[in-house]
Amino acid sequence: MSDLKSGSNLEKVLKAGHFAFTGECGPPKGANVEHLKEKVAHLKGMVDAVNVTDNQTAVVRMSSWAASTIMLQEGVEPNFQMVCRDRNRLAMMSDILGVSAMGIRNMLCLSGDHQRFGNHPQSKNVYDIDSMQLIALAKKMRDEGRFLNDEEIDVPPRLFIGAAANPFAEPHEFRPYRLAKKVEAGADFIQTQCIYNMDRFRAFMKRVVDMGIHEKCSILAGVTPMKSVGMAKYMGKMVPGMDVPDELIQRLQGAGKGKVAEEGIRFALEQIEEFREMEGVAGVHLMAIEWEHRVPEIAERAGMLPRPRV
Repeated sequence: MSDLKSGSNLEKVLKAGHFAFTGECGPPKGANVEHLKEKVAHLKGMVDAVNVTDNQTAVVRMSSWAASTIMLQEGVEPNFQMVCRDRNRLAMMSDILGVSAMGIRNMLCLSGDHQRFGNHPQSKNVYDIDSMQLIALAKKMRDEGRFLNDEEIDVPPRLFIGAAANPFAEPHEFRPYRLAKKVEAGADFIQTQCIYNMDRFRAFMKRVVDMGIHEKCSILAGVTPMKSVGMAKYMGKMVPGMDVPDELIQRLQGAGKGKVAEEGIRFALEQIEEFREMEGVAGVHLMAIEWEHRVPEIAERAGMLPRPRV
């Protein structure tokens, strides 16, 4: 178990001015602890923290807090995710205290995918509060040491608070302002949606920098390597808020048989190289979906190793 008094490694890396590198791991669709440990082993020492998803795409999985605790025991810093879909404010505050007590130091506040996309579409959503209010709630508990009803907390939670941003959702011109609202609510760091349309992301970041948002939080650019042409087409057509340009699909198609995955990794490496030089970008969030075993290779080829010790 981690030292309960220690702070977030991700926070230390960012505050020291290093270019951050985070990963992601979806918990198993069962109580398979060994499978989770196997996935996490590929990420150990490769990234500064690992996002632990919370029933992503509304599909039932091991709880994020439980998987985060297992990761912590394996020597990997988790970034615990919490979605508003499944909990009311009582459960949220309870879980925030619980993860902090277990030594988890990062939290990502999300709305959550609608249940109709998942494997229990008949389930009731909650959305007692939204992601903006969840950010503010976590900040109030941490900084003021008070619950939402203003009752005092005996030992406040210690959490580095994160939020998500999608530069590609409509209306595009509103996205920087929505990001600013999340930062104003209390987000310390931001992880973006997977980026494929680099032109649109460059325009988004220029506006973010012009507004000075990057000076108030750390922005990590989202990267997901394409494994296949089918994956690219699916993400472009079926995943809400995703922008996959035709040129990228054509590039993957032109890679030749058996070489598409390598081309997908090459594009991701080109992105990481540009993000390292892009004003306002403080790091990369690598979402190698069920491709954790490729993370060490990607980290090495991207020049992200060794990770800083802080």
